Amino acid sequence: MENKKDKVLKISTAGSVDDGKSTLIGRILYDTHSLTDDKLAAIEKSSQQKGFDYLDFSLATDGLVAEREQGITIDVAHIYFSTRNRSYIIADTPGHIEYTRNMVTGTSTSQASIILIDARNGVIEQTKRHFFINDLLRTKEVVVAVNKMDLIDFKQEKYEEIVADFQDLIKDSNYKNQNITFIPVSALHGDNVVEKSENLAWYAGPTMMEYLESIKLEDVQEEAKARLQIQTVIRPKTDEFHDFRGYAGKLKGGELKVGDDVTVLPSGRKSQIKSISFFDQQYLAASKGSSITITLLDDVNVSRGDLIVKSEELPKEAKKIQAKICWMNDEPLKENATYFLQHGVKKMKSKIKTITHKISTDTSGVTENVDTLAMNDLGLVEIQLAQALHFDAYAENKGNGAFILIDGKSNTTAGVGFVL
Repeated sequence: MENKKDKVLKISTAGSVDDGKSTLIGRILYDTHSLTDDKLAAIEKSSQQKGFDYLDFSLATDGLVAEREQGITIDVAHIYFSTRNRSYIIADTPGHIEYTRNMVTGTSTSQASIILIDARNGVIEQTKRHFFINDLLRTKEVVVAVNKMDLIDFKQEKYEEIVADFQDLIKDSNYKNQNITFIPVSALHGDNVVEKSENLAWYAGPTMMEYLESIKLEDVQEEAKARLQIQTVIRPKTDEFHDFRGYAGKLKGGELKVGDDVTVLPSGRKSQIKSISFFDQQYLAASKGSSITITLLDDVNVSRGDLIVKSEELPKEAKKIQAKICWMNDEPLKENATYFLQHGVKKMKSKIKTITHKISTDTSGVTENVDTLAMNDLGLVEIQLAQALHFDAYAENKGNGAFILIDGKSNTTAGVGFVL
C-alpha cells in the first residue's frame, strides 16, 4: 500500500543568528520557482527600500513582525513547496539557545535536517547544540551547509577546516546510522543551492537540491516493529454495514498483513487481521506511515488509545519509565510534580519521581545533583505512571517511544519526552 504522504520529505533547519538560514530557504523557493508573484514583488520592493543591490530572500520565510524587524527567526514556520520528484515541508526553526524547545518541536517530526554554518565563524557552540538535538532525535539525514562561502573568497582550505571540526563532533554521536553530507554554498548568490557554481569548481559533490532530491524516503524511516494505536473505532449506522467494526489509526513502524496474528493492548486479547482498508480501497498489506482501518476476525473489545501489535512482537510494558525530557514550560520541572502523560492519543496521570541529571546541549556532558529543569533544559528523569504503558525505546521506534507532558492546570504542553 502506498500512502501519498510518503512522497513528502520533511526537513528541519537550524542555524545561528546571521548564518543565512532564512536566506537559504528563500533562495531554494526562488530557484525552484515556488514563490508566488505577489511574494516575489514584496521581496523586490522591500530589498529596494533597504538599499540592497540584491534580493533579500530571508523575507520569504520570516513571517512574524518581530522576525522581520530583527532579522532573526523566532517561531517555527512551515514552508511547503514541490518539485517534479516530490513535495517538501521545511520546518524553519530558530537556532538560539532560548528557543531550544522550538527547535526540538520542529526537528522531532523531520526526516532530514539542514544545519547551517557561517564559513567565516566555523563550528561554534550553537553548531554543537544543533547537531546534539539532531543526534538526540535521531534524524537520519543531516546536511551541513557551509554558507557565505563568497565572504571567504570560496577558499577550499577554510571549508575543509570546518568539515574536519564538525567531524570531531560526529565522533561523540550516539546515533551511528546518521548520514552526514557537507555542502559549501552561498545562499545569497545561489552558489550550489540549486545550480552548481563555477566559484566552487573544486567541490565535486551535489548541490543542496540535488542532495534533497536524492534522499530515498524509504531510507529515512528506520526499521521498527509494527505499532497501530487506535485513534477511532468506526461503527457505521447503516443497514449495509450494520455489523462493521473497524479500527483506524496510523501505522508506526513495520508492516501489517491480512492474516497476521495480533494482540490488543492493554487487554492482551488475541485475534487475526481480517481486512485492511484506506477509505474505500482494500489492501493485503500496509507499510509504516500508512493511515489505515483494519478489521479483526474475532469480536474483541478495542477502544481508542489501544495498541494493536503482532503477537510475536510485543512492546515493553511498565508503570515506571526513564526518559530524556526537553522542558518547554515557564514553570520549572520539579521532582514529585504531577502531569498528564500523553502517549499518542492515550493519556494517563504521571509523577516525576527523580531528575537524574541535566544534559548539556553543547555536548560537554551532564550536570548531576539537580532538582529542577528550567524552560529549554534537557534532562534525564524517572517517571511513575498511574497505569501500565506499552512502549518501545525511542531509539527502536520513534512513534511509540515519544510522549508529551501536559500541565493539568493550564492544559499546555509542558515538555516532550523520549523513552530510554
